Amino acid sequence: MPSLPDEDVREVSGNVPSHKDHPILASLNPQQRAAVVHDDRPLLIVAGAGTGKTKALAHRVAWHIAEGIDPARILLLTFTRRAAAEMLRRAEALVRSLPGTKIASGSSGSLRIWGGTFHAIATRLLRRYGQAIGLPADFTIHDQTDSQDLMHAVRTALGLAKTEKRFPQKATCLAIYSRCINARETLDDVLADRFPWCRPWRLELARLFDAYVERKEKSGVLDYDDLLTHWLALLEDPTAGPHIRGLFDRILVDEYQDTNRLQAEILYALSPEGKGLTVVGDDAQAIYSFRGATVENILEFPHHYPNASVIALEQNYRSTQPILRAANAIMADARRAYPKKLWSGRTSGQKPVLVTCEDEDTQAAHVARQVLEHREAGIALRQQAVLFRASHHSILLEAELQRRDIPFHKYGGLKFIEMAHVKDLLAFLRLAENPRDMVAGLRVLGLLPGIGPARANRLMQALEDQGDFSAWTAIKVPQATAELWPALVALLQHLRGTSEPVATQLDRARAFYQPLLEIAYDNPVPRARDLEQIVQVGMQYADRRTLLAELALDPPSSTQDLASPPRRDDDYLVLSTIHSAKGLEWDVVYVIHAADGDIPSDMATGSAEEIEEERRLFYVALTRAKRWLYVCYPLRYQAGHRSTLAKPSRFLSPTAVACFEHLSAACEWPGAAPNAAEESQARRSIREQTRRYWQ
Repeated sequence: MPSLPDEDVREVSGNVPSHKDHPILASLNPQQRAAVVHDDRPLLIVAGAGTGKTKALAHRVAWHIAEGIDPARILLLTFTRRAAAEMLRRAEALVRSLPGTKIASGSSGSLRIWGGTFHAIATRLLRRYGQAIGLPADFTIHDQTDSQDLMHAVRTALGLAKTEKRFPQKATCLAIYSRCINARETLDDVLADRFPWCRPWRLELARLFDAYVERKEKSGVLDYDDLLTHWLALLEDPTAGPHIRGLFDRILVDEYQDTNRLQAEILYALSPEGKGLTVVGDDAQAIYSFRGATVENILEFPHHYPNASVIALEQNYRSTQPILRAANAIMADARRAYPKKLWSGRTSGQKPVLVTCEDEDTQAAHVARQVLEHREAGIALRQQAVLFRASHHSILLEAELQRRDIPFHKYGGLKFIEMAHVKDLLAFLRLAENPRDMVAGLRVLGLLPGIGPARANRLMQALEDQGDFSAWTAIKVPQATAELWPALVALLQHLRGTSEPVATQLDRARAFYQPLLEIAYDNPVPRARDLEQIVQVGMQYADRRTLLAELALDPPSSTQDLASPPRRDDDYLVLSTIHSAKGLEWDVVYVIHAADGDIPSDMATGSAEEIEEERRLFYVALTRAKRWLYVCYPLRYQAGHRSTLAKPSRFLSPTAVACFEHLSAACEWPGAAPNAAEESQARRSIREQTRRYWQ
């Protein structure tokens, strides 16, 4: 298997006898211990699936503090706020358990570590130091859909919505723009490699992106990409850069395989020599190139920092050895990877099962039947998951589950915070926070009867010219909205200057919005409950600015994320895309549609790099299983009146297939199966009828 050159990777011994009795290290295996006690030279921890990555990183944070590093000078970068909170919670528990340890803490009791996502840390630094690069203090943050809306507004203002030929839609335009920024690629390269159908619009897209950047600056808003580019600009500033680098003695980065080029540049600027830098990740789980992430960052780390050490964590604490043997076989054919082989102390267990199904209906019936069998054996539905490459792959299975009365929750769809009525409510607070925020203003004004896009744009221009909501007090509005207008202006003026609790502000906005919700949307009752949930969320925040920033940067996926944990009797099967399942685990995992064209997706086989990422995606799916793993593929797909034959995924090589038990699932016969005598008689009858054609 190809790997990085040996001379670029300095391995670290797994035995650290001088620290073996330290209480922080007591529960660690030799490789984890070597990673935790490593000195301040740059370190890459290649953490295979289920090998205790979070544990190793949390222990390394605790080790730094035990060594005397000020917690306030430690930076921990993660990809979700929950991951940061979990690592800090573990580190704090470890440090507080040490005899005689006294640690200053905030009111919440957590360590004073700079912990959070790249975008959250960028926001915090830009709030504090952004004026050094000309950033206004009251900037607001656009999430993905807000950015698309602003792109659409600019697109329309430039007349690109009325071209003779179809111009790319707002989501495509934003995706092209974001790819250029995050991947550090030119527009020509992005169009050639990823959006070839948009190449005729190259000049218009360049003009659109210029206008989009200018509109953001004029409105005082930043999108996700701006947070990173402005952070990098701070680090490159001759005055601010040295100051920000001097804030941190230790920098730790989680899930480094999921970073993009821009994030890598930020890291290089934060720690040019790599002193005190630790990154953790698994090249075998790099599956987010569609978001701009690149596996090259983790593969190139030892090249960028020639004095870097690489420690591989290979002892898996999640899965049984038969499952790991199959996963290792899938990755054995990878073109370029760090050499590692997962192993487990749980050597026994059922081999994974490769299930050949006659068709998609048979696959759905087999999975549903197997789910019920495991449930009867004591495995709760919530400890079982069905994983698939694309969301539509589960449609027939969902129908089968409903027919059998098996409850399920599906993940990988619309995020809760992206729902229109939730965005409506938050738009009131965003506009109060930043009256120049065009997208928030157009959203609020669009709720009012009689106010169309043209009038809304004029109202926002008047607000922008004067700078506060008094600009709207003397404006004459259409009769249809005349009764609501004074109340809206009074609400926004109050919110703009109030110091009320965030939940109170949300409740005021909700009271005004409720009658408009009932007019604008079907099913207003469940939508109203969602808004009540947001008001409850507001109680967790000390100020409005933090609420808006965190909901934009780390949005909850569903109302379940905002509620208490499910009750023990709230049982349901999990259906999930593989991308959404990363980082999770279940006792039983069913991977469906493991046929070539689905895994790998025929939409992602245009290059060797894309195929390799699809291999890693399959590997991620297999390593979610703790005790039982079923990989299913149908032999036949039905498309209208045509039937298409399929073959198993190309990743199921002969070596990999040998790691599986084999099962053929046939269509269920609605009646009783014939006995041997009846079957023999039926076959004799068929032979006799056939002979008539030549006898």
